[in-house]
Parts: sequence; structure tokens; C-alpha cells
Amino acid sequence: MQTKIEFTGPATMADDGGVTFAARLNGKPIHCHFSEETLQDVDPDDLHGDPMSQFDAHRFRLLAAAEQKIQKGLLNNDVVSVYTSDL
Repeated sequence: MQTKIEFTGPATMADDGGVTFAARLNGKPIHCHFSEETLQDVDPDDLHGDPMSQFDAHRFRLLAAAEQKIQKGLLNNDVVSVYTSDL
């Protein structure tokens, strides 16, 4: 069976200062979590004022990193966490 990933959104602020983004994996709801540090490190030369703006500016790169981890099955309790080292 082929893995079907849909990034449905929206992006929301996480309690830890990062950003979460809703997705579906084979029809099942999951969440992608991007740490605040990851958002700062995605492109240090192109920083935006807050985590949501930073996420929006680099959405495609961040979601691509999340997709790679999802395809590898690296979820914990239906959450894939993306860190600086995943970029």
C-alpha cells in the first residue's frame, strides 16, 4: 500500500513557541510539529518577526522535511517532530 500524505493545515502556534501543522496520513489525522529553534534555523539569513511568519516564509522546505520523516515512519503518538537536524 502506498503512503498517502496530505498537508491540510492550518498552521497554529504550539505551546512551546513552535508551530504545528495538521496533516493526514492514509486518511488518519496527524500533526507536524516544528520547534522554535527549527524555525529560526531554517534560514538564519531570512528571519521574520515571529514563528508563524517564519513558518509561512519557509513552509515548503519545512513540510518537505516533515514528509521525509512521515515516509520513514518517524511519528510518535501521531505527531512528527521536525528539528534543525532534519533540515
